[in-house]
Formats: sequence, C-alpha cells, structure tokens
Amino acid sequence: MRVVFATNNAHKVDEVREILRGTGLEAVTLAEAGLDVDPPETGDTFEANALQKAHFVHARTSGWVVADDSGIEVDVLGG
Repeated sequence: MRVVFATNNAHKVDEVREILRGTGLEAVTLAEAGLDVDPPETGDTFEANALQKAHFVHARTSGWVVADDSGIEVDVLGG
C-alpha cells in the first residue's frame, strides 16, 4: 500500500522508508506521487497546519496521506 507523505523533503521520507521496510507499506514524497505543489500552512497551530496539508494532499491523490507540522515555541518570546 502506498502512503503519501505531505512533504517534498526526501530525507524525511527516507527515514520513514527505513522504518517501514518489510511491512508492505511504500512511503512516497509529494513529487513521487506526481504532485508539484507545496501544501498550504496557514493554520494558527501545528495541528491545524497538519490537517490542512493532509486534506489538501488527499484531495489530489488517492489512498493514505500522512502530514505533520512542528516547531519550537518559547513562551518567554511570546511563541
């Protein structure tokens, strides 16, 4: 089964491929799925951005999609 990762970062997907080796799951980047796009990330939270990317990619592909968003927040700096 193919799983599209909502990223163009091949290194991230290579790490996942290593984890999924032998499971029958195939991790692919957006480019490998035939998508020459950068999914939008206009949400107010990491969760909102991940959901937005997942919905955006799912609307353009068939099958499973995995998306994430993360960063560092420093309360004293207001973020």
